Amino acid sequence: MPHVENALFGMGNPLLDISAVVDKDFLDKYGLKPNDQILAEDKHKAMFDEIAKKSKVEYHAGGSTQNSVKIAQWMIQTPHKVATFFGCIGTDHFGEILKQKAEEAHVDARYYQQTQEPTGTCAACITGDNRSLVANLAAANCYNKEKHLDLDGNWELVEKAKVYYIAGFFLTVSPESILKVAKHASENNKIFSLNLSAPFISQFFKEAMMKVMPYVDILFGNETEAATFAKEQGFEETDDIAEIARRAQSLPKVNKKRQRVVVFTQGKDDTVATIGEKVTMFSVLDIDQNDIVDTNGAGDAFVGGFLSELVQERTLEECIRAGHYAANVIIRRAGCTFPEKPDFP
Repeated sequence: MPHVENALFGMGNPLLDISAVVDKDFLDKYGLKPNDQILAEDKHKAMFDEIAKKSKVEYHAGGSTQNSVKIAQWMIQTPHKVATFFGCIGTDHFGEILKQKAEEAHVDARYYQQTQEPTGTCAACITGDNRSLVANLAAANCYNKEKHLDLDGNWELVEKAKVYYIAGFFLTVSPESILKVAKHASENNKIFSLNLSAPFISQFFKEAMMKVMPYVDILFGNETEAATFAKEQGFEETDDIAEIARRAQSLPKVNKKRQRVVVFTQGKDDTVATIGEKVTMFSVLDIDQNDIVDTNGAGDAFVGGFLSELVQERTLEECIRAGHYAANVIIRRAGCTFPEKPDFP
């Protein structure tokens, strides 16, 4: 299949990542776990100012879905604009940075820009190889279906796509936008994929998630998210990841032409995937502990690599191999950044 412009569609929260190495006292001060993703509360407001004053603070264009589509584009290289991205930003300096970074990554980003809220940010508080993420959605939370997704020029780009990917994080923002896209994919036998994204999504946005689940062709997540999902869904075997994958696969599904595929990553341990009736384990690429710079973005990178092969109609095994390759590249660098070209055979 030739690469087609806008064949991959992503929609989510565009955030500017502000990352810095912090110590345990810093985490304790703001009540953070070493390895977690949460939404910012009032008590975290001062933290954003404090982290921005750290000596080695880094700014990277982020947001889970945006990271993944960027990596998919990077893996594919040419043509440009294979990936479309929708999300909401502010009319400010951070918003301009996100636009510029999307352009540099050759992603066709169509942002909904509004003036009420500033561009969203995500503080990545790094201790050792752990990272605690605190997202202040701000503008990202203002995405408006009627004022953006429903507009003819934008919806045409949705219709043009063959593969859709939305991180679960967006369920907190615009579940109605997700449903519209998911139903379109299902009715046209195209591939819709969703990520569990974080334990709090399965816990507190369960209803929105389960409305979308019948349209999900590929479900992504990591071992912690899978365990929380299983617990929330009342699965009996919540400590056996292969069993959780099997149970998630057999949840009700609208488009019967495609059997759901469930893919759970487990850091350095094997990735678990449902292929047909069986659950298969895929070992990740070996890496020396000393070469790991930042595991933030590993999950997003895995999905990006996976999607880059999926858009080219490759096998599930090849999609997973590409996901492992992309994640292996990303964790050697700070932020969700990558070298000029991939070296993926």
